[in-house]
Amino acid sequence: MSDRRSPTTADTYHHGNLRQTLLEHAVHLAAVGGPDAVKLRDVQRMAGVSNAAAYRHYADRDALVAAVTEYAEARLADAMEMRLASVPNRGPKAKRAIARLRATGQGYIDFALAEPGLFRTAFASNSAAREKHSPHPEDRAGVSEHHPFQILIRCIDDLVAAGALSPGRRDGLDEAAWGAVHGLSTLFVDGPLREADDARKQLITDRLLDAISVGLR
Repeated sequence: MSDRRSPTTADTYHHGNLRQTLLEHAVHLAAVGGPDAVKLRDVQRMAGVSNAAAYRHYADRDALVAAVTEYAEARLADAMEMRLASVPNRGPKAKRAIARLRATGQGYIDFALAEPGLFRTAFASNSAAREKHSPHPEDRAGVSEHHPFQILIRCIDDLVAAGALSPGRRDGLDEAAWGAVHGLSTLFVDGPLREADDARKQLITDRLLDAISVGLR
């Protein structure tokens, strides 16, 4: 997002894209400084518009952060899908299903390391704010179908269908796998493992994904 040219204020008014322009500026702030950096007054100043114009699209800061959160979730899902697309569509079904599960975890961690500000923001909005400010259709970008947790669920369903996981062990695996990968991502981004070099982080990631894969059997 940061390498895209934002529309000028004149372009924005001409094309009716002020909402998108405000969101782009908010995403840039989040990418640089995390959710705490997203301020409605800063976004409207960057867009060169009045408070009143900005408030017509985002009623308050919670509404703006909720929109950025939805954007960040969608980009996280993109990273997972990109890794999934790299898994060869050949070989035994069970082996492919396990490789796809590993790919989702790797994509999740890839995103956290590449975009720590957006990763933090993806989980920033509290439930009350999210319920109060349901995302505007223009901001959702297909999030309901293209959500990180939904991608994980489909991969685990594939494990069962391929015979790599017994149906009796299915319940709770979604949350367990998510918790493990999210926890490691958080340790890399904000915890004691943030100082590890890239090679060390990848080794630790491989060990975690190995443990999840072995645990399926």
